[in-house]
Amino acid sequence: MKNGNQSIPLPPPNEGSTFGWSGQRFWDNSLRGLKPGRGWILLTAFLTWSGCASISGATVPGGFRDFLVAGGVSAPTSMEFAPDGRLFICQQNGQLRVVKNMGLLSTPFLSVTTDSSNERGLLGVAFDPGFATNRFVYVYYTATTPAIHNRVSRFTANGDVTVAGSELAIADLNNLSAGNHNGGAIHFGRDEKLYIATGENGVSSNAQSLANRLGKILRINSDGSIPTDNPFYSTATGLNRSIWARGLRNPYTFAIQPGTGRMFINDVGEDTWEEINEGVAGANYGWPNCEGRCLPANPAFRDPIHQYSHGSGGCDITGGAFYNPMAAQFPAVYRGNYFFADACGGFIRRLDPSNGNAVSNFASSVSGPVDLKVGAEGRLYYLARGSGEVRAIEYTNAPPALGITRQGSSVTILWPAPSAGYGLQSASALSGGPGWSPVASPMVVTNGQNRVTMTSSNTSRFFRLVK
Repeated sequence: MKNGNQSIPLPPPNEGSTFGWSGQRFWDNSLRGLKPGRGWILLTAFLTWSGCASISGATVPGGFRDFLVAGGVSAPTSMEFAPDGRLFICQQNGQLRVVKNMGLLSTPFLSVTTDSSNERGLLGVAFDPGFATNRFVYVYYTATTPAIHNRVSRFTANGDVTVAGSELAIADLNNLSAGNHNGGAIHFGRDEKLYIATGENGVSSNAQSLANRLGKILRINSDGSIPTDNPFYSTATGLNRSIWARGLRNPYTFAIQPGTGRMFINDVGEDTWEEINEGVAGANYGWPNCEGRCLPANPAFRDPIHQYSHGSGGCDITGGAFYNPMAAQFPAVYRGNYFFADACGGFIRRLDPSNGNAVSNFASSVSGPVDLKVGAEGRLYYLARGSGEVRAIEYTNAPPALGITRQGSSVTILWPAPSAGYGLQSASALSGGPGWSPVASPMVVTNGQNRVTMTSSNTSRFFRLVK
């Protein structure tokens, strides 16, 4: 999940949005599931009427700017950086797209047969901790056979496409009835186990039951087997032993903090509260007994670390990312913060765990954000479903690209001109191996930025730009 091969064009001047969705409740019929059956179709119709061309970047704080990374993405649902730096984007229709070398590749990485109605479809992607050698990619999607259900499958990569016939289903979840509340996020934890977020499929009682895997966080091994140290392994039976935490409504996104392994879960609320919960083995987050903090307090349930009401301008918490990049580009005050987005509120906010989980505004007028990611170089990326784009936010006063590391057989690094005083270094390991050594490589100016591309036969080499 590090940013390496990706090349990013020169950002345009900071754009102020002329298309304000603040207050527009277009997402009510999707993740919240108040009107099942309409789902994201409503959003498509809304955009057709309004005209996508009028959508611009987010309004960001002074000293930051928003810029386009790639456009032309159809109904995106989530995204993830591969360890080699390519950015993979899930489209609801079942296609997994790749952003590489400043553009969206025309050929999908894979296409799965999926039911993409309502909130169903291709919803999540993750990369094996051993991706550099085994090339395993995992996706979460709504399978159509033998009955409609959500599935996690593993594929083997062959460059920018998959090996034909390599799909291996490692988790087939319970059959679905309603089209809403599917969850869909998948991530590997620090323990190298695969964590899976599932919604309760519009049946609130599912969230409390140990007899199904809906409304839960699941934990499995990379081959689909169930770890024997799971918290309900001895009390649940069969495949339900994969349950790691329960009491969730629709945990559409969650994030795991690099280094610490700490997990924050974004649970989409019903009528009143959106929640950020801390992921803890065996926890019960209270749905449907409680929405938001339990009143009166109930020791059987774990309250959210942060909640916000629908009266505060949001109603669908849909993205989250910890700011702990390999090279911090934002000012020090942002390090360790948790960024989260709201699709119908069109905003990005940040939560500071080191300051009592205090929350402050960061960006507004965002075009239907559904996912957030932090690149290894320190930019904050957001997936804008409303405009079909991946965009990024960077700090304009940061030292350009200092300390960036990249991994892969081919790597491109961009940084603002002028090039004087900067050089490229290489090492075979980040620690426990030879030190950094200078690398001679021609620097080319592209769109006002310096560009250097390195190719190595050793896919485990790392590169960094230093001054």
